[in-house]
Amino acid sequence: RMKGCLSFDGSVCAEALWDHVTMDDQELGFKAGDVIEVVDATNKEWWWGRVLDSEGWFPASFVRLRVNQDEPMEEYLANLDGASEGGGASMEGPLGPGLPCKEQMRANVINEIMSTERDYIKHLKDICEGYIKQCRKRTDMFTEEQLRTIFGNIDELYRFQKKFLKALEKKFNKDHPHLSEIGSCFLEHQTNFQIYSEYCNNHPNACVQLSKVMKIKKYVFFFEACRLLQKMIDISLDGFLLTPVQKICKYPLQLAELLKYTNPQHRDYKDVEAALNAMKNVARLINERKRRLENIDKIAQWQSSIEDWEGEDILSRSSDLIFSGDLTKISQPQAKGQQRMFFLFDHQLVFCKKDLLRRDILYYKGRLDMDQMQVVDVEDGKDKDFNVSVKNALKLCSPGGEEVHLLCAKKPEQKQRWLRAFADEREQVQHDLETGFTITEVQKKQAMLNASKRHQTGKPKGEFCQVDVFFLLLYVKYSGYSVETHFS
Repeated sequence: RMKGCLSFDGSVCAEALWDHVTMDDQELGFKAGDVIEVVDATNKEWWWGRVLDSEGWFPASFVRLRVNQDEPMEEYLANLDGASEGGGASMEGPLGPGLPCKEQMRANVINEIMSTERDYIKHLKDICEGYIKQCRKRTDMFTEEQLRTIFGNIDELYRFQKKFLKALEKKFNKDHPHLSEIGSCFLEHQTNFQIYSEYCNNHPNACVQLSKVMKIKKYVFFFEACRLLQKMIDISLDGFLLTPVQKICKYPLQLAELLKYTNPQHRDYKDVEAALNAMKNVARLINERKRRLENIDKIAQWQSSIEDWEGEDILSRSSDLIFSGDLTKISQPQAKGQQRMFFLFDHQLVFCKKDLLRRDILYYKGRLDMDQMQVVDVEDGKDKDFNVSVKNALKLCSPGGEEVHLLCAKKPEQKQRWLRAFADEREQVQHDLETGFTITEVQKKQAMLNASKRHQTGKPKGEFCQVDVFFLLLYVKYSGYSVETHFS
């Protein structure tokens, strides 16, 4: 074991997670919560550190690095120069030379990224060759549809990750890991990481399908035989299948750690910074897609609760509720005000009438195609198109002006919230177009089928408003309990 570098105020610090009690005078004792100055982190398992006047070795697993390690490297090096010029201890102590701590930590993070990436490739290979390959031979036990549900697009992940690892290996500096420049690899492949979205979204279905077959003993024996034949570690198949979900979430954490120990003057700094943002966006996109897929069941259930529904299903074009609330609707040629409950989805605006006695029952009254509508802010006063005085109003107009709808809110802040919601709807449609977000016909049909089954169980209509927090929160937060007519 070698003692590496000197330490100064602001150098790398760690916080003790557990007590470290030792009788060895070469080891450092501390209590949980103590702050330890990390002097040498060359060895992955044992680090050299200092607490007050005591120094010694301690297990790295007993501590966590503190989040804020933002001392500039040039200050640190200046301190080292000052120490050696002033007759202080030299960099080459009695136990040997070492890198400055932050460079050591950067090397450790780089080595960790490379090591986990190689392990992950082996993991994916074992699943593809140890499980999928064997399952395909047993057509008496598995259909292609079952295999697709259980394993998702893991073979696609395997092909991509092999290319990604090759790119990392090219940028990896074996002799001096801290000099490696791997940030560009993440930037070059950031769009490819989006294939994880399909895998993550399918994972809950995989768990359901796997739990079904694992109730049958021959499948339990078969999967165990596959694991033993491939010489895989003793983890169940569902544990192996969870790894890609965990992996895509780990990249931003690894890159954040790498950035923390990268000198701003390092050639890799800007690329690592950009890579961190890129991988955060990938994780955000995957989470957003997961949320949208979870929402389609709620939307299908909402539609099944609406009386007198006409036309195509809401899921045929939409997958997210953006806003909802009460508005007074005025349409030509009658120019008569009608109180309606509006639901703004991506691509369409649905409006319903409340039952006079049962306010939780809604009757479908129509919808507007938001792809064909322009939103116009209307000033308070007389409206020339409808020849009525309006307050807190906005208009929805078709491009040619053939179709015009006047909508009035109860309060000015509600009108502003609706204007923001319409802008959000257009932004989301554009974002979905750019990212290629779609919901498959199978997913839509399944959601509608689930909603239909639930509706047929005899659930009281009133239950919709009691349990569907998804719509209820929006209603309570942004809507009045009644809407007055805002014209004279």
